[in-house]
This record gives sequence, structure tokens and C-alpha cells, in this order.
Amino acid sequence: MNHSILDEETLFNVTQIFKALADPTRVQILNLLQEREYSVNEIARTLEFNQTTVSHQLRFLKNLRLVKSRRQGTTIFYSQDDNHVLELLAQAIRHVHHE
Repeated sequence: MNHSILDEETLFNVTQIFKALADPTRVQILNLLQEREYSVNEIARTLEFNQTTVSHQLRFLKNLRLVKSRRQGTTIFYSQDDNHVLELLAQAIRHVHHE
């Protein structure tokens, strides 16, 4: 097998991850979730985003398995679900801050 050529599914999934990281709202959400789990309302309040926007972005991130959710009563809490991608995000942030 030639490791330098990616199969179509892998290529698609990798580009979807970079697409996720190319959106400022999603980057803010992923960065926040590195601290701990948050409810949708807490994310919206902390980042000063509309709750509908946060819910939409969380669905996108959950479909990529970058975040996971758990229900407690009527509240849904979100947390990180992929340390690999969060490390990629942390590396990008360190790169930006590097002088």
C-alpha cells in the first residue's frame, strides 16, 4: 500500500476536520471545551454567541466526532471528543503566538 496517497474516504474526513477548524465560531467553541464540559447556554453566554448559532455549530462538530454530548434532565452538556484534533488546534494557537 502506498502511504503517500489517501483513499477518498480518508481525504474527505481530513478535509472536513480542517473545514471545522477553518470557522472562527467552531474554533472558539472547541477552544472553550478544552477546559471542561459546558451546556449550550453556557457556551452561548461565555462566547457571546446566539444560542441557535452555538447549537448549529455543535451539531456540525458532533457529526465529525469532535465533541460529544450528555443529557442531564433537560440540559445537554458538551465536551471534547477527540484529543488529536484538539492538539492540532493547540499547536495552531502556539504557532500563531510563536515569535
